[in-house]
Amino acid sequence: MKQQDLFIYNSLSKSKEKFTPIHEGAVGMYVCGPTVYSNVHLGNCRTFLSFDLVFRYLKHLGYKVRYVRNITDAGHLENDGESGDDPILKKARLEQLEPMEIVQKYTVDFHTIMAKFNALPPSIEPTATGHIYEQIHIVEKIIEEGFAYEKNGSVYFDVLKFNETNNYGKLSGRQIEDMVANTRELAAQSDKKNPQDFALWKKAEPQHIMRWPSPWSEGFPGWHLECTAMSTKYLGNHFDIHGGGMDLKFPHHECEIAQAEACNHTSPVNYWMHANMLTLNGKKMSKSTGNYILPNDMFTGENDVLSKPFSPTVTKFFMYQAHYRSILDFSSDALEASEKGFNKLMDAYRTFDEITTSEKSSIDVESWRKSCYEAMNDDFNSPILIATLFETVKFANALKEEKDTISEKDLALLKQTMSDFLFEVLGLQDNVSENSQDGEKLSAAVELLIQLRNQARANKDFAMSDKIRDELASKGIQLNDGKDGTTFTLN
Repeated sequence: MKQQDLFIYNSLSKSKEKFTPIHEGAVGMYVCGPTVYSNVHLGNCRTFLSFDLVFRYLKHLGYKVRYVRNITDAGHLENDGESGDDPILKKARLEQLEPMEIVQKYTVDFHTIMAKFNALPPSIEPTATGHIYEQIHIVEKIIEEGFAYEKNGSVYFDVLKFNETNNYGKLSGRQIEDMVANTRELAAQSDKKNPQDFALWKKAEPQHIMRWPSPWSEGFPGWHLECTAMSTKYLGNHFDIHGGGMDLKFPHHECEIAQAEACNHTSPVNYWMHANMLTLNGKKMSKSTGNYILPNDMFTGENDVLSKPFSPTVTKFFMYQAHYRSILDFSSDALEASEKGFNKLMDAYRTFDEITTSEKSSIDVESWRKSCYEAMNDDFNSPILIATLFETVKFANALKEEKDTISEKDLALLKQTMSDFLFEVLGLQDNVSENSQDGEKLSAAVELLIQLRNQARANKDFAMSDKIRDELASKGIQLNDGKDGTTFTLN
């Protein structure tokens, strides 16, 4: 496909910029991955699905994309890696497991959930513990450049020294003076020259299990260091796109820029992208506050937040109905509306297989197709894309009622464009149409059982009603009772 003019909102310039890759036809993209000490929650998933959409669309445009997304498996400290507990070590003690057992357990969970959402795996998925050598090497270079110092076995980045010749705070828009005034007193802060300095390497306390030898002490790398090491190792000192959640802009990404510029004398990234948060009951989803919902609890309906289960593809469709830079709040009503909309869209897609073509078209398919690309080329605007795709529901109805006509060529283009955007770009799944004959037979059989169950309930035969529901559930078919009747989803 001919590559088009794509515009990306750059958090660094705080404006939309035309995307021009460093190497023609190729894109290097790094996204901060999960810290694997607990089950991935939906707020995390939204970030990774946002960048799955970016990855998919760049590939659809014909770019060769190297997508690097790390796994943080080296336990860093809380409070931005400066003090407090190591969450991996904390969880290991709680579950009476080795830290790397915790890492393995929750890495598998992360991959499983991403697969349920039909997210593409990254090109490279490096781990922090697999790149200790590279991190030590970067610390040595930053010390050589005069922007870091060692104290009592720990190494700190000298923010004020760096800011004399560089602009620390350019990504987040923060001023050094404000940072100094607002920095909290943390444990071991007496080792620092300045309160806003951040750790590159921490000497391990006796109880800290995850530790490695270094020129300064037996210890572990600072949180911000790993992403600098892994992004530059696999994408070079200067690459195209760096993404992550909005909450990582400061201090994590700000510190990444400082480390890379101090070490390599070049700005590491051309386009910084940040996905906004998911809220629940109007508050940020967060493991630390307990205000979150796990994906599997949503898929099964086993939660106290939503009225019924929602499938991975409906959940994903709901997320994409908001722009990745917008805050999105979860509610049952919004998800139910998304589910109905998704089903209408899939029905329209299947309807086009039954349409009789004419010599001429009264539908302007080319203009509609162009609108789909215009939406995605405007900073991956998935809600506008979905609104444009919904126009096909009107097309399908008008063609069925013979109010409009379509040529064979235009029908083929319409179906191909729908397929490209629904399944290749958005990564949605239509379980019924994957095997339409089996799907139709299954739907007919389940609808019959739903009718029998409704009859049993009307006769107050609740034992039979519950038996039908439970037997179907045991076969992976979930009945969902709503105000508009009973529907079913496959688990």
